[in-house]
Amino acid sequence: MQTTFPRLMLEHAKQRPQAAALREKEYGIWQTTTWSQLAALVRHLACGMAEAGLKRGQHLVVIGENRPRLYASMLAAQSLGAVPIALYQDAVGAEMVFPINNAEVAFAVVEDQEQVDKLIEIRPQCPQLGHIWFDDPRGLRKYDEPGLVSLDALIEAGQKRHEREPKFFDAEVATTDPKDVAAMFFTSGTTGNPKGVVHTHFSLLDRAAAGQRFDKLTESEEVLAYMPPAWVGQNIFSYAQWLSCGYVVNCPESNATVTIDLKEVGPTYYFAPPRIFEGLLTSVMIRMEDAGTFKKWLFHTCMAVARRVGPDRMDGKPVSFIDSLKWRLGDLCIYGPLRNTLGLSRVRVAYTAGEAIGPDLFTFYRSIGINLKQLYGSTETAVFVCLQPDNGARADTVGVPIDGVEIKLSESGEILVKSPGLLKEYYKNPAATAEVLTPEGWYHTGDAGFIDASGQLKIIDRAKDVGRIVGGPNDGAMFAPKYVENKLKFFPHIKEAVAFGDKRSSVCAFINIDFEAVGNWAERRNLPYAGYTDLAQKPEVYELIRDCVEKVNADLAQDELLTGSQIGRFLVLHKELDADDGEMTRTRKVKRGYINDKYQVLVDALYGGKTEQFIETAVKFEDGRSGSISATLKLADVKTFPAIRKAA
Repeated sequence: MQTTFPRLMLEHAKQRPQAAALREKEYGIWQTTTWSQLAALVRHLACGMAEAGLKRGQHLVVIGENRPRLYASMLAAQSLGAVPIALYQDAVGAEMVFPINNAEVAFAVVEDQEQVDKLIEIRPQCPQLGHIWFDDPRGLRKYDEPGLVSLDALIEAGQKRHEREPKFFDAEVATTDPKDVAAMFFTSGTTGNPKGVVHTHFSLLDRAAAGQRFDKLTESEEVLAYMPPAWVGQNIFSYAQWLSCGYVVNCPESNATVTIDLKEVGPTYYFAPPRIFEGLLTSVMIRMEDAGTFKKWLFHTCMAVARRVGPDRMDGKPVSFIDSLKWRLGDLCIYGPLRNTLGLSRVRVAYTAGEAIGPDLFTFYRSIGINLKQLYGSTETAVFVCLQPDNGARADTVGVPIDGVEIKLSESGEILVKSPGLLKEYYKNPAATAEVLTPEGWYHTGDAGFIDASGQLKIIDRAKDVGRIVGGPNDGAMFAPKYVENKLKFFPHIKEAVAFGDKRSSVCAFINIDFEAVGNWAERRNLPYAGYTDLAQKPEVYELIRDCVEKVNADLAQDELLTGSQIGRFLVLHKELDADDGEMTRTRKVKRGYINDKYQVLVDALYGGKTEQFIETAVKFEDGRSGSISATLKLADVKTFPAIRKAA
């Protein structure tokens, strides 16, 4: 798309000045910002930033939840030819030091006191950080920090600059070229420091428009922006496509009100990683376990019909009159109210990405009438590489290549992509850029997969993570840890899993229980517990998890390629894996190598045949304090199954 983000905003403001652009829930009331109001706000913010010294090509960090004035700040920076960089709002200050120094950032826009405190804390390590503008003034009245100014004061300064130079803003917007850098996203950094992925206006908007055409998106869509703005997925759906389509983006009041706000907004276009869909389903199943006998019977009877009939209905396949009638009755009694409870009653298109979704979870949503689909992409590809068509959504694929995308496989089975949405480079890292971009313009995704007979892409695992079992009865069998972990995480009682097995004779796993789901399960059985660590080591909980693991093994036994990945032993960890403890990325991807090193004593105990192992682990609490958690963990054996050979 040969335009820029600020130009698109100005076009919407000119063509639809009174139409809603953004909504924000404040004190329980939805406040609307129209396109004309947004354009005026961006104009004044840009002039204020220019007055403060922000110049073309410089970087500005934006830290906070999804907020209209933070979106406007990104547009203001882009209007001047500067580059906004959103950082994760839940990251600790120390995690922000590298990106701020790597990008030589001197300007920051933050949401509130929490983010201001983080930047003040790291300022000695980032001496160039001269300007910090904050949106929410609560708690900041008595702060006396050089360069700390409210966005209101910045807007006021910008108004004065605009009065003096009324043509300045428009001239700056006109100067920006679609091939200029528009944004930078820092990768999760599962190994080493994060890398700054550089994208242009063209690369981001071209992919946004391709997705728009694929799903026939219009200006009438409603979107809820609740994922971190620093995540490229949120940025594409709530920023790039927002400006491409002109639909309404709704910003929740807080993380605590997202579920309520979801019901109030009733989005028509929805995007979430699998863990969100897992969480929604877990909450439903917990409530159903507390329901009366008749309600339980009705729910399970209707869901049996839904699983049998629903997916065919969604795919436009013929369904018998009787089955159609049964599904409609189920929709009246169960599916419709359930969609409403989830806040998804108006969803026309829903996507999940970031991790593979469990087939049963995927089928559940489609069976109750939600058009849930999968997509494939990454930060480096501006998200959209493959999308699933409405009538071709399957749990085991991630869709077909969309407009402008070419896919080929390397000799090792790695997926290579050519697309207009590819990154320009990794910032200040030519060696890393050369590793992923070939001279012919192909991007190395690092994923292993293949195109199936229907033309859809199948992902097996990260290419570097796919290993082999060495020794034992399954010697030479393929080991795909992510595939195994995702199967485990389908169960509502399992929140996270980490599988080990490469170059070993068998597979072992760490399990994190879902504290809410297992806690509810324990309370209904009058099983007392004193916190996560105590509950995790209950013999009854181990039996519950063992049953889940054995069901996964039975499923893996039917897969000729991955039958050797069956889990032989497992343990339930004494603490939840946490990004603050370095065990996960901010997008909740497990750092398998780090976990292996950190918990080496547990890995050795599993493979050494021990039945229990003491461990003490350092942790960081939410208030910044450090401490430790210790426990003697049980190590359990699990039943495995002989491979089931399918008839030719």
